[in-house]
Amino acid sequence: MKYLILAYGNQQDYDHLGGKDGAEPAATPAEMAAIDEFLAGFTGALAESGELVDTQGLAAPVLARRLDLRDGAPVVTDGPFGETEEVIAGYWMVDCASIDRATEIAAGLLTAPGRLSEAGVVVRPVMGAESDV
Repeated sequence: MKYLILAYGNQQDYDHLGGKDGAEPAATPAEMAAIDEFLAGFTGALAESGELVDTQGLAAPVLARRLDLRDGAPVVTDGPFGETEEVIAGYWMVDCASIDRATEIAAGLLTAPGRLSEAGVVVRPVMGAESDV
């Protein structure tokens, strides 16, 4: 069964990691290296177990666009979006035995260095997969 594990963040997280955060010091090279090492190990273990289907990080919300339909015409708004505090920062799609296993995998992300553990993660079954929830 396939599950999507969603990691969350916000524009300030991207600014911090990119060295653009004026409110506090930017991420240090050591902090960036620790995050990279953690994510490589986390994703590598999933690949080795055969449970990893796909994973991607997403670009900063400032680079996003939102489309709405107004009076029958699409209206495009460039990010970041003031009404949105949290955004999906990245995802892992896994194929594993149960939602309990997917939850166990997702819980591993809560041990990540940096802000990922503060934002939390969400596990969602992929539609079309057999449901055990």
